[in-house]
Amino acid sequence: MRNFYNGKKVFVTGHTGFKGGWLTLWLKSMGAEVLGYSLEPNTEPSMFEELSIYSHCRNEFANILDLKKLIDIMKHFKPDMVFHLAAQPLVRRSYSEPILTYQTNVIGTLNVLEAARKCESVKAFVNVTTDKCYENKEVETGYKEDDAMGGYDMYSSSKACVEIMSSSYRRSFLQEDGTFAMATARAGNVIGGGDWAADRLVPDCVRSANQGLPVEIRNPVSVRPWQHVLEPLSGYLLLGKKLFEEGKTYAEGFNFGPNEDSVLRVAEVAQKVVEYYGQGEVIVHRKDNLHEAGLLMLNIEKAQNVLGWKPVYTADEAIIKTVEWYKEFYNDKDSDMYDFTMAQISEYEEKKNLQ
Repeated sequence: MRNFYNGKKVFVTGHTGFKGGWLTLWLKSMGAEVLGYSLEPNTEPSMFEELSIYSHCRNEFANILDLKKLIDIMKHFKPDMVFHLAAQPLVRRSYSEPILTYQTNVIGTLNVLEAARKCESVKAFVNVTTDKCYENKEVETGYKEDDAMGGYDMYSSSKACVEIMSSSYRRSFLQEDGTFAMATARAGNVIGGGDWAADRLVPDCVRSANQGLPVEIRNPVSVRPWQHVLEPLSGYLLLGKKLFEEGKTYAEGFNFGPNEDSVLRVAEVAQKVVEYYGQGEVIVHRKDNLHEAGLLMLNIEKAQNVLGWKPVYTADEAIIKTVEWYKEFYNDKDSDMYDFTMAQISEYEEKKNLQ
């Protein structure tokens, strides 16, 4: 993987966000030249600022809804590959800002695809969506890539629209020789250090613990596929390599989730976070009226059988690595979080190589 990405020019949207920040640092460590295109960070603190990610890539602070700028920047950079992670990623925010959610997730993705199509250098495009793109009937089996798209809330349905639009776009414009290969990637509930977004379980737990407040959770029995951020990113990187080297063969949708034993209830995860953090208390908050799925699981057999990808960490290991990052950040003011983050990436790579 390192040999492949060394020297590649990679265009990453959403590099100021949580997953985008980790991906940018990982690509840079492998010798890639990265241009990040994103809005400025919208959390305080932010991983982008705390780790000075801006010093490890070329930055363009702009909106993916600005098609002209997207095209101009991409044509000038001439990337080999595009990783599209920019999104409005929060379920609860989609209830208060449904138009923004659809504009960003659907039209924004279409803009990035159009910019890539007008840029002859692009050979591979990894389009990141979500596990919530499936029509969730809350069954006790994991969703497969050919299951129906849908979504109760506006965020989930917007990502289902992205999946449908991406399939149509591929069939309409990306069949001829010389066009890039595009696949969609669907991940589970991602945790890891550096996430400070609102209404996310682990950041909420850490914030409350540091303030001496109890952790209030709304849906304690909801079940999700929990995974460390490096797990899906390793899948995206592998998928990008396959698309670049073998083109249309891998231009499909792929699930990147944990093993079945890492599918846990919200209350279990929250309790483990405060236990490993060494402080905090978990209490159940009165459930509000906004719908959130009670059960969601992914089937990852296709990624395992077709790509040769499989997860490395158990849920406990993912939580421990996440808590270690936050404890280092909050408890050791002299710590270099860039070095700490790179050490976690190296440790993950070593374990991955031993699979």
